[in-house]
Amino acid sequence: MPSRDFFEDVYDVVRLIPPGRVTSYGAIAAYLGSKRGARMVGWAMNNCHARPDVPAQRVVNRNGVLSGKNFFGSPERMQELLEAEGIQIENDQIVHFDRCFWDPAVELG
Repeated sequence: MPSRDFFEDVYDVVRLIPPGRVTSYGAIAAYLGSKRGARMVGWAMNNCHARPDVPAQRVVNRNGVLSGKNFFGSPERMQELLEAEGIQIENDQIVHFDRCFWDPAVELG
């Protein structure tokens, strides 16, 4: 299991994702220097849903699929949160994912 510090590093990055933008587990892992750590980022995200300061809905898989939707209390909640930010979703996938994608390596340098 990854260290608690890694989880906090993940949460710090997620808090920086602007409303209306999304990123992927892998992009966060790469930014944190753990290129193959996408699964660890997923574990961190699955453990943060009691923390309202972490906008977990903004983290999706590398194809823009709402792969973490079952951790939001109801399967529809993740989509509702993203749509409230102006993100269009069809069949559990973000429409125009490339336009919504926020890459921490680029945005945060």
